[in-house]
Amino acid sequence: MNTFFRHLSLTFALGLAAFSVQAEEIRIGFINTDRIFKEANTAKQAQAKLEQEFSKRDKDLIEFGNNLKSSAEKFEREAPTLSESQRLSRQKQLGEQDRELQRKRREFQEELNARKNEEFQQVLERANRVIKQVAETEKFDLVLQEAVYINPKHDITDKVLKVINAAK
Repeated sequence: MNTFFRHLSLTFALGLAAFSVQAEEIRIGFINTDRIFKEANTAKQAQAKLEQEFSKRDKDLIEFGNNLKSSAEKFEREAPTLSESQRLSRQKQLGEQDRELQRKRREFQEELNARKNEEFQQVLERANRVIKQVAETEKFDLVLQEAVYINPKHDITDKVLKVINAAK
């Protein structure tokens, strides 16, 4: 029985030694996706494209909102001098304009979010191809994109950004 425990202990120790040797051979990398979306040239180009595409509508919405605010302030000043029917008519008109503004803002935001998702999906796909390329070239066994904590020595974001930004 005593030799059984010795053999079991020896087997366990050899297993741990083999595991630690195996664990040392694993190469792990980490990618900070937020940095990719902020620092990659493709992400910056996508952001500029979105700003150009949506800036006029955004300005129009701001102008519409400012006009509505001015109209509401004017109504507040003039309300005491208006007849009941004029006051009700202007209140109704302001309410309709406010609902229209809210509808336009909601549509704008939905379209902007949909376009952002399209553009940044392309950035992510490009980044994933580059990550795979870097991982294969440098013989990484595992590359993580999300982690609670990562030792900075495993962060390969700079290498990936360098490849992404070097490509045209």
